[in-house]
Amino acid sequence: MKVYVTGLGVVSGIGLGIEENMASMKMQKHGMDKITLFSTELDVPVSEVKQNNSELKERLSLPAKKCYSRTALLGMLAAKEALLDAQIDPASSRIGFISSTSVGGMDLSEHFYSQFKDNNHRGRLREIISHDCGDSTEQIAEYLGLKGFVTTISTACSSAANAIMLGARLIKSGYLDTVIAGGTDALCKFTLNGFNSLMILDKVHCRPFDDSRAGLNLGEGAGYLVLQSEKDCHKKPYCELSGYANANEAYHQTGSSPEGDGPFLSMSQALVSSQLLPKDIDYINVHGTGTPSNDFSESKAIKRIFGNQIPPFSSVKAFIGHALGASEGIEAVYSALSVSRGIIYPNLNFQKPIEGIGLSPETTFKEGLPIKHVLSNSFGFGGNNSSLLFSTTQKI
Repeated sequence: MKVYVTGLGVVSGIGLGIEENMASMKMQKHGMDKITLFSTELDVPVSEVKQNNSELKERLSLPAKKCYSRTALLGMLAAKEALLDAQIDPASSRIGFISSTSVGGMDLSEHFYSQFKDNNHRGRLREIISHDCGDSTEQIAEYLGLKGFVTTISTACSSAANAIMLGARLIKSGYLDTVIAGGTDALCKFTLNGFNSLMILDKVHCRPFDDSRAGLNLGEGAGYLVLQSEKDCHKKPYCELSGYANANEAYHQTGSSPEGDGPFLSMSQALVSSQLLPKDIDYINVHGTGTPSNDFSESKAIKRIFGNQIPPFSSVKAFIGHALGASEGIEAVYSALSVSRGIIYPNLNFQKPIEGIGLSPETTFKEGLPIKHVLSNSFGFGGNNSSLLFSTTQKI
């Protein structure tokens, strides 16, 4: 059974919705700037969604005084766009919603703690209830009127890819006909300080796959795909989700093996699942965080699979930052559009290939290309590596 992508929704630091994101990409307009959402002593660039919580609530027609985590609000906006795009009835019992996140409602927990630490009789308990990752999923499902299968996945930076994979498997098994899958994450102090403690935040604009790369820039946002079975696909799909794989190499708590064993396994197994050969891939949306170890490891894995025939590749993280559990939700949307519109995205800030590797990513925006197969990578902490394959389809 084939699984088609029939709806897309995205929110990121470069735009609200598909067309704003594509326009920013085409103009090579990144979303990096100083932090405005909260106070911090860290002076590093981040990619924030350019609306505060009050503005997001107003856009979503939500009560101004009701408590929502920023993670939930971003997810509502992107998932709503995907649902409307697919033109499906959310009330169906055979629709599933699989959302991923890494920080959950941490922003509300931080707000609660700032009051509670001075007076343990202060603080709003609803903010603590929203801490759990599943709370944002439940709130998004309620907002959209989804009453079928609802669950949450949290596997760090590969979370959204794993949510999309689970959705496809549930459709192929006959358990569901339609699944809205992806991820959402918001910036917060906990994440910023956590990555700072790992010493992998770049103090300036990140440079994925460049020899001078020194770390990543964090971002936030949300991205969702609507996946449907062949029999329930009643509109022309963007593409087919033709393959996928997850491989957990468990090499290190926060990093991939130097030879790229995990990325090699996820990419090669995704190719096997789609019955494609390396020569069939027209573009790779790489994980490409900009950290010294990640880009080196991913490069080694790409060379192991593709040899001297490296397809065009690029990282979009210099545009949108690393949005953690939402990253592959956003990038899966970009990958589906890459197939449907023939797009290759530019890898900003690249000047010199990594010494000893020699790979050069694409640096200009290209569209209208004959792209048939796109490989999209997302690699998480603990060596949880996932790869998705998106392919053209002639289905009407």
